[in-house]
Amino acid sequence: MANEATMADEARVLVVAHQTASTDGLREAVRQRARRGPARFHLLVPQQPAGLHRVVDPEEAGREQARRVLEEALPALSQAAGQEVTGGIGDDDPMAAIEAAVSLEHYDELIISTLPSRLSRWLKLDLVSKARGLGLPVTHVEAAEQQGTPDGR
Repeated sequence: MANEATMADEARVLVVAHQTASTDGLREAVRQRARRGPARFHLLVPQQPAGLHRVVDPEEAGREQARRVLEEALPALSQAAGQEVTGGIGDDDPMAAIEAAVSLEHYDELIISTLPSRLSRWLKLDLVSKARGLGLPVTHVEAAEQQGTPDGR
């Protein structure tokens, strides 16, 4: 029973990232949020098919790339959170992915990690502002210019 009460007191934080899922900035944001109080984190990685795979099999290519991002990012984010961070793959439209996640599970807040503003498709889509429209607190983490994407691009 005490465990149930503890879980009820924990904030549920949806972390949304793709190319920036393994960056220092996101790990630090998770670490800081964990220090503020009890929280459970779930990493949502929207699919992003790239190159010729968009033509051949866009859904499978995007899913495979997102799976690799999850495998790489979850251990480091779990260490930053001080507990296991769960993860899942979402729609290639990041807002649709967030809306689906929020409709399936209760979340108290969002952390959205993007590439720097000059490179970020998500910022061009105004994702952070649109996500704030869901009525949840949103923390935006913008990756540093010098950090590349997980696959080195």
